[in-house]
Amino acid sequence: MVVFPNSKINLGLHIIRTRQDGYHDLETVFYPLMIKDVLEVIGNTGDGMRDTGYGMRDAGCGMVEFSASGLQVEGSIDNNLCLKAYHLLKKDFPSLPSIKMHLHKAIPMGAGLGGGSSDAAFTLQLLNEKFQLGIGDDCLLEYALQLGSDCPFFIRNKPCFATGRGEQMENITLDLSSYQFFIVHPGIHISTGWAFSQIHPSIPKKSIKSIIQQPISTWKEELKNDFENAVIQQYPAISDIKKQLYQAGALYASMTGSGSTVYGIFEKNASPALSFPSTYYTQIA
Repeated sequence: MVVFPNSKINLGLHIIRTRQDGYHDLETVFYPLMIKDVLEVIGNTGDGMRDTGYGMRDAGCGMVEFSASGLQVEGSIDNNLCLKAYHLLKKDFPSLPSIKMHLHKAIPMGAGLGGGSSDAAFTLQLLNEKFQLGIGDDCLLEYALQLGSDCPFFIRNKPCFATGRGEQMENITLDLSSYQFFIVHPGIHISTGWAFSQIHPSIPKKSIKSIIQQPISTWKEELKNDFENAVIQQYPAISDIKKQLYQAGALYASMTGSGSTVYGIFEKNASPALSFPSTYYTQIA
């Protein structure tokens, strides 16, 4: 069984307060983009563990044989969110069988596009459907939140206004299909912890929920990402990307999440004259 975990962008991002549990309350609009990974799961009918050359992990009563291709998956395999999703369900569904899992990465990692969170959420959904676990959407949302603050969004995967840690979601009417998105990732890794440490939380004068219903022509002045100023001071290349997008005719441009990806929203038929270093990841969505 094959699924295609997609990415997301943040349309505005306000950090409102620091919580007693160490997390932050925020508000943002999550908007899905069709830049996708590929995730395949099949039942493992082999009679024992084999060396896949990438990774294989005992999952209690079962076994996960995991492999990956495409963009390099960084970090220890033990931290892979797809495997964590399997282990999470295995605790409550011990009959979950041994599987082979392959992930082809096309969404840049650590870029603010939510690729890892999407992979985790799609793993939960795929396992639920393939093995007929009977988990309802509300319960899937609870499992997803255990894997990460952005994961629940990819269970819904529709434009939504998000608050709390990002898990409290309200569906909104927002159709940007008549525009195109130009995505630029300069390959800069920004620590989420560092980014939050630069923020002084405050309640905005105007909610993103209100701003997002206005014409896009007003977003440049009002729709802000609270992480941008600190990130730009540390990494001026982010500012240069944003300036180039506006110079090429973007109606709105912003960093997504805590960075370092920047996106520009253009008219559908636009052919922006953009030239970025070959080391940058660029994509039109």
